[in-house]
Amino acid sequence: MSTIPYSDDVLDPSVSLLQLIDVSKILDVPKSRVEQMLRERQLLAVKRNRVPGVPEVFLNASGRQIVKGLPGLLAVLHDGGFEDEEILKWLFESDDSLPGRPIDAMHGDLMREVIRRAQAMAF
Repeated sequence: MSTIPYSDDVLDPSVSLLQLIDVSKILDVPKSRVEQMLRERQLLAVKRNRVPGVPEVFLNASGRQIVKGLPGLLAVLHDGGFEDEEILKWLFESDDSLPGRPIDAMHGDLMREVIRRAQAMAF
């Protein structure tokens, strides 16, 4: 079995992370399924204080699903040659034209715009 991919912690310390076991409980799937989601790049994790964690904002408001469109967005950016750290920085960097951060826009009406921008960046 391959190792669990995780990035260096390039996020602001205020970004809340969930440990993998907590993500599995929230999504009601085995921890091995969360690890598979990370290997398949449906989710990204960072290692903070030697513990891998998934940004809490990657889950929708009810907390029971991954934010709609996030796995596709990650695939577009990965296919475009972006590394996990670059993707995380972009998702969590404030963008006045959205307004706010792209990851926040993924929770609202601007999801398609974020994906469109990612497609334009990637190609």
